Amino acid sequence: MTVASHLQELRRKHENLSETVEKAQRSPASDGLKIAELKKQKLKLKEEITRLMQA
Repeated sequence: MTVASHLQELRRKHENLSETVEKAQRSPASDGLKIAELKKQKLKLKEEITRLMQA
């Protein structure tokens, strides 16, 4: 897997997590801990994307 394709995959996962977080935040029955965990995963992906782009 090339760096470019890996970055593309990470961006896709980040976008999917963004959509999931938004849906969960709009849901009145959403679990705050689950949302926090999703946000952490999203942040880790963003950090990985940034690290790879600077390499």
